[in-house]
Amino acid sequence: MHENFSLKPYNTFGVDAKARYFNEIHSIEELKEVIDFANTESLPILFLGGGSNVLLTKDFDGLAVKISLKGIHEDIISENHVLVTAKAGENWHEFVMFCLDKNYGGLENLSLIPGNVGTSPMQNIGAYGTEIKDVFVNCTVLNLENLQLETFNLEQCKFGYRDSVFKQEGKGKYVILEVTFKLTRQNHHIKTEYGAIKSELENLGIQNPTIQDISKAVINIRQSKLPDPKEIGNAGSFFKNPTILLTQFEELQQKFDNIQGYPNGDFVKVPAGWLIEQCGWKGRQIGNVASHKLQSLVIVNTSGLATGKEIFDFSTEIINSVKEKFGIELEREVNII
Repeated sequence: MHENFSLKPYNTFGVDAKARYFNEIHSIEELKEVIDFANTESLPILFLGGGSNVLLTKDFDGLAVKISLKGIHEDIISENHVLVTAKAGENWHEFVMFCLDKNYGGLENLSLIPGNVGTSPMQNIGAYGTEIKDVFVNCTVLNLENLQLETFNLEQCKFGYRDSVFKQEGKGKYVILEVTFKLTRQNHHIKTEYGAIKSELENLGIQNPTIQDISKAVINIRQSKLPDPKEIGNAGSFFKNPTILLTQFEELQQKFDNIQGYPNGDFVKVPAGWLIEQCGWKGRQIGNVASHKLQSLVIVNTSGLATGKEIFDFSTEIINSVKEKFGIELEREVNII
């Protein structure tokens, strides 16, 4: 158990906030022990995975627990399907690469997403036409109240857009220990229709892409416009893409004829990056914080010296300006501590 411990290496923003106590756990037994300690000392607990979806706005007066459970298990269930279970501490992208090496399909569009496997169901991570819920079977969790293991299936997780039961009524009640996915072994469903995948495949000279080709295209696209957290502090997309009523979108079209949107019934999803860019934030810097020059949806710790409060205040200014111009309120995707 470490005291007065800097969490700078454990969050991808590189914010130098301190935890009163810190422990890294590698087994369920260790996890139960640190939870018992926190309960005895009446300490709040902050669970950390890859640290890619958290903004530490102040020191944490409690116990920070780094989940480092490791291991991957495969269970072939049919000629075309396999169940792959990964422990919470496995790096997400490395897990995707493991599956692709085995020619298991279903996760290729989710290549290069930062973070760990354990946090992937919390916000139903998604990219390029794929979400976790498309291949999710179940996850094993530890109930923090009674320290019993429970299993949540697809329906119980209540997945929505960047949302799940773990961000709503189950928030703070469970720790995800492992996640099971149902992937294809052959007859893969290739998804090329979303984003710039088709044009990137053309650049690569690929006409009949494999799942490995899709992954390569996604990695190229992400690397071309998203900053590497190892080089400059960030948490990927800071805001959710807002969904508004079709009627509101049509009204906005009268004022902004170039507004982008993806219709879905009576609703339209509007790219947050476009809204932010239209408000003049792309590449703009205030102090140690900026909206990234290539992708305005990403907020970066330019100097490495930004505090969490600086980053939070910067995001508030973006939210206010988008609301003022478009009447749309952006929602932060990142977990604010």
